[in-house]
Amino acid sequence: MSYELIAILMFSGMMLMLMTGQRVFGAIGFIGAAAGMALWGVGGSDIPFAAAMKLMKWYPMLTLPMFIFMGYVLSESKIADDLYKMFHVWMGPVKGGLAIGTIGLMVLVSAMNGLSVAGMAIGATIALPELLRRGYDKVLVTGVVQAGSSLGILVPPSVVLVLYAMIARQPVGQLWLAGVLPGLMMATMFIIYIYLRARIQPNLGPAMKPEDLAEFEQISDHPLRLNFIVLAALILLPLLAMTGLSDAKTTAGIALAAAVGSFALRHNPMFYKDVFMKEKHRLLFSGVLPLAIFAAMMVPFINGWTSLVESSAIGAMTAFVAAVLKGRMNKEVFETSVRSTLGISCMFMWIILAALGFGAIFDGLGAVNAIKDLFTSQLGLSPWMILILMQVSFLLMGTFLDDTAMLVIVAPLYVPLVGELGFDLIWYGVLYTITTQIAYMTPPFGYNLFLMRAMAPPEISLRDIYISIIPFALIMVCALALVMVFPQIATWLPDYVYGK
Repeated sequence: MSYELIAILMFSGMMLMLMTGQRVFGAIGFIGAAAGMALWGVGGSDIPFAAAMKLMKWYPMLTLPMFIFMGYVLSESKIADDLYKMFHVWMGPVKGGLAIGTIGLMVLVSAMNGLSVAGMAIGATIALPELLRRGYDKVLVTGVVQAGSSLGILVPPSVVLVLYAMIARQPVGQLWLAGVLPGLMMATMFIIYIYLRARIQPNLGPAMKPEDLAEFEQISDHPLRLNFIVLAALILLPLLAMTGLSDAKTTAGIALAAAVGSFALRHNPMFYKDVFMKEKHRLLFSGVLPLAIFAAMMVPFINGWTSLVESSAIGAMTAFVAAVLKGRMNKEVFETSVRSTLGISCMFMWIILAALGFGAIFDGLGAVNAIKDLFTSQLGLSPWMILILMQVSFLLMGTFLDDTAMLVIVAPLYVPLVGELGFDLIWYGVLYTITTQIAYMTPPFGYNLFLMRAMAPPEISLRDIYISIIPFALIMVCALALVMVFPQIATWLPDYVYGK
């Protein structure tokens, strides 16, 4: 039996097991291990074992639980509620403003959490009921929530890009930076569409009336508390890092001491000052918090002051301290965050382990070269035609699989093939992620469609959900085409940062 036929049988067997409802990691790992032992005997079991050792030694994997924990802390502590109120007040007077504010909310939530499911839950439970209550068109707002939540897997810190980095053996930092500009570009395209649609059809997104905003013009009963220790740390730490007067460990120690001190002395009037202001101005500071967390995490990393893992630890610690200082951290929030982090981290590690073992067997068979020869020599397809066919296959698989399953199923075949065809694997990681976003929302079985159906109120039907996503899916296809035609949209920032 030829190696090409064995590779086809492996791929077919894996798909068959997935169709029977087996766990993704179980189906992929079993086929890989069984094929290894069938081909090379007992010694073939060393291949998945070596994959496990490779996973355990991959230092950036520590970022995964850190960012998942950070996202759950910010989600469970209801900090996103304050963010939505901010957008509600400041964007409400604009036609379609609440829908535009929802996209802004999703961008900030994505910067705090690397999972689209979290964005969907926040959008469906916080934004969607308010938008419907304010008279927004149910089809429009349903599409807004679905499209906005999909940004979670593109805007850093994206958990999906961490998974891709492990399988494709690419730097996580470069992949995250590559996702920044495409993610912001896509969010901007969503906002432009919503604004123009609301201007043309004002009944779809009516502006809030002045009397609805009157309460936010009053002096707030909840003052903004300025903690002097935190303010001093925010000023001192960047100066120490930029001047080189302290190394990373010293800076981290100072930050930890400031966090402990601010918590211990949070009720001592010598170390804080309450500032009373209008409610609308107080809410504006709600948007500063996620940006401050994101900056505390990414600025040291981009400037080379910390490693990726150290930056993820800073992000997790900053989010935890923020929840404590706002009085939102309790036993229930902490336990839910830790349990969810453990469950999702273990799931991802099992999937990566299975994908690495399967990929090692696949590579050992020389299947990639055989498929490349089939497409280029025998069928006469150009590299770009092959790349487009890959993206189409992702769209088809996205109708019945989630992003993780799609990646681990085809990564052993697609990622090496993309490299053989001469394409940049960092750029292709962004293409994969955008295509996955589109596939998430592609009827009839798109992942986000059924999440929305489960979370949406009864007045929103499945038909409404299907119709709502059409314009946003077309916008995402345009964004995908722009990134394919102009790779610099994805590659400029990582090249600039790492080149510097």
